[in-house]
Amino acid sequence: MTGAAESTPLPVVARVPVVNAANALTALRLALVPVFVAAAIVSGMTQTGWQVIAALIFAVASLTDFVDGWIARRFGLVTAFGKVADPIADKALTGAALLVLSAYDQLPWWVTVVILARELGITALRFWVIRRGVIAASRGGKVKTALQILAIAWYLWPMPAALATVGPWIMGAAVAVTVLTGFDYLARALRLRRTTS
Repeated sequence: MTGAAESTPLPVVARVPVVNAANALTALRLALVPVFVAAAIVSGMTQTGWQVIAALIFAVASLTDFVDGWIARRFGLVTAFGKVADPIADKALTGAALLVLSAYDQLPWWVTVVILARELGITALRFWVIRRGVIAASRGGKVKTALQILAIAWYLWPMPAALATVGPWIMGAAVAVTVLTGFDYLARALRLRRTTS
């Protein structure tokens, strides 16, 4: 009589294909970055029509960030690639927008430098610990992303003078949350390194 262990089949773990709807939206977001930059440059941040086009491209690209995450969770399409590529696509889009706004004197350079330094630092942290695990976006990180998107869209859209004054307040909140969540990611990365070393 053979052992019971031999007759018990091992559980089958379904592999999630890298090529799926969620990752396709992430790739689309990356592809829209140069299109957005081109529209913003053509606008010179002075031509209302092109400003609106640039803002709408930015909005559509940003929307894919929320949709791809929902699709990945809803249909079980979460992949290690998506966990890494998604935040990189976010940083490429917001980083390009911040650079354009500062280049056209719409946003102080120090704001762009602080946000980009944090984003590049977190990306480096993710690759530093990638062999030990993936640091997925936290709730604070998602709030940070939402605030950055709202602030950037506010600056891109040709707002009336009265409404334009709201932009710096939204951006100020975005910068504060960006810095705070940066420290949180650093703590998580160090904890992951300690627990898996």
